[in-house]
Amino acid sequence: MPPLTTKPRTGPGSADGVRPVLPGRWLGILLLLGGVVGLLAAAVLLVEKIELIRNPDYIPTCTINPVLSCGSVMDTPQAEAFGIPNPILGIVGFTAVTAIGAAMLAGARFAGWFWILVQAGVTFGVVFVHWLIYQSLHVIGALCPYCMIVWAAMIPNFWHITISNLQLLHVSSRTVLGRALAGITEYRGTILTAWYLVILALIAHRFWDYWTTLI
Repeated sequence: MPPLTTKPRTGPGSADGVRPVLPGRWLGILLLLGGVVGLLAAAVLLVEKIELIRNPDYIPTCTINPVLSCGSVMDTPQAEAFGIPNPILGIVGFTAVTAIGAAMLAGARFAGWFWILVQAGVTFGVVFVHWLIYQSLHVIGALCPYCMIVWAAMIPNFWHITISNLQLLHVSSRTVLGRALAGITEYRGTILTAWYLVILALIAHRFWDYWTTLI
């Protein structure tokens, strides 16, 4: 993944002559890809949810075994956390992310206030996703494969947008915060990989007794 770039700047607003550039083409590509993947998964989930509402005996295509069971997840209050099916929220959110990514690839640049709104949206999304992860592991006791695709798409969207927004703060690289941001930026891929591995480890630990029966 190409590094976030900087460009020289002289004059006020930069303590060390360097300021981050606005989110570039690589971020647009990430948002477009992540948005499309999340949108497709959310759309399939909504179709499955509608079929389950129409026919309570319907078995969703992502119900594979007692652990990987969309039906068990969809038939819970957590699947409609805000009074509507969660996939509807996903469709709205990922459609917006996809549109932003496409616009950036087309050369669009957005004002700072717009990125604040985007940051608020993806922060809500990633917190909601982790609440759903907790509910799936420790309350429902089952996993929805399509939901897991949504989780996997949401996390990098949040992560890369957050890093880009932090860079727009023009923090001097000579400060503690500036050095921390530089480190996070340099190792953003490693941190993201570790994030996924922690979630996979939690899933493996929670359902270890079942996984061992498959060996």
